[in-house]
Amino acid sequence: MKFYIIIPAHNEEESIAQTLESLITQTLPAKHIVVVNDNSTDLTEQIVKTLAKEHSNISLVNVTSSDEHLPGSKIINAFYKGYETLDEAYDVICKFDADLIFPKHYLERLASHFSKNKQLGMAAGFCYVEKNKEWVLENLTRKDHIRGALKAYRKQCFLDIGKLKPSMGWDTVDELLASYYNWDLLTDASLHVKHLKPTGISYNKASKYLQGEAMYKMRYGFIITLISALKLAYKKKSIVLFKDYMFGYFRGKQQSLERLVSKEQGQFIRRLRWKGMLGKLK
Repeated sequence: MKFYIIIPAHNEEESIAQTLESLITQTLPAKHIVVVNDNSTDLTEQIVKTLAKEHSNISLVNVTSSDEHLPGSKIINAFYKGYETLDEAYDVICKFDADLIFPKHYLERLASHFSKNKQLGMAAGFCYVEKNKEWVLENLTRKDHIRGALKAYRKQCFLDIGKLKPSMGWDTVDELLASYYNWDLLTDASLHVKHLKPTGISYNKASKYLQGEAMYKMRYGFIITLISALKLAYKKKSIVLFKDYMFGYFRGKQQSLERLVSKEQGQFIRRLRWKGMLGKLK
């Protein structure tokens, strides 16, 4: 099974070598690993260049964009710069962050899952972060959601969902659309991936309303957005975030931002969301 991996990277000199080393030593090597160096001002480019000289399956793409760390569009635009350099002979395409350390059998285990279930569209392990010198499950982890840091898609699923959306919410709408097209999702709790930087640690203030805007663009509607915003703010222990999410939602509505899904897909998404929320009350 051929794995193609794309890694957007912006100023990742402290972690990119560890990420690539963990992929180089996989029991099932990736066919291609493309690092997209997005406007880095540190040693990211030099580190990747050195490893690319030693390993033929690693390549480097340099792009220039804003130096702001915004979730969504910046990352996915960089992803596509790497995607454009690849052929279409892959079985599974992955979007990985540049601050992960994978267990040696990670890709082999994913390949096994994809081989056993022909309807499996997406699969991943769980992210662990270091706290008090111990690796603990990242608090944003859910069994029914694959983190944006480590996405792996079967080729046909990737094509069915229209690939990745260059917007905040891309790593939620991909799963919702996968369900719309009858693909399964799997998280393997036995695959522990070390996440060297907690999610969102380097996001800037300009991104604070984007989560709410994403809920509007995914056609959640007011009630589901309200519940989702409350839940997210509670997880992150910040009432200010709740206000930001709701402001973003209403700002998106006021500006009539382009939606990420069709009306029919939006109806499906709302039914799916209500089903999940009501199921947790039983």
